[in-house]
Amino acid sequence: MPRRFLIGVVGGATAVTALFGVGTHALAGTESTTRLDAYSTVSVGGHRALAAAIVEGRTRSKYHPLPWVGAPVDEVACPTGLKAVAGASVTCTGKKHDGQNVRIPVSVVKATSDSITWKFER
Repeated sequence: MPRRFLIGVVGGATAVTALFGVGTHALAGTESTTRLDAYSTVSVGGHRALAAAIVEGRTRSKYHPLPWVGAPVDEVACPTGLKAVAGASVTCTGKKHDGQNVRIPVSVVKATSDSITWKFER
């Protein structure tokens, strides 16, 4: 009986750890796909671009999604919108709760006529 109990405890702990890891990975992602429509699109240098406010808000919400992932950051600001061109990039800034400034590189992974997939570095 004790051996079966030990195997059950170890198996249960392994399953919980795996689920915890998968959940953390899913919630801690830094990639986002956003639709380009009349509300989210601006023009930057003659190109369609994702509005800076959209990039700022999504980055702020995903930068610290869980207590053990990333550091809380406020006042995220991007100098311009993010051009809807693969490889385009912009560096946003933020401020940690201790007042330290943070540079947040943002880049386009993929762009189509109606959406943009982009990511930021944590």
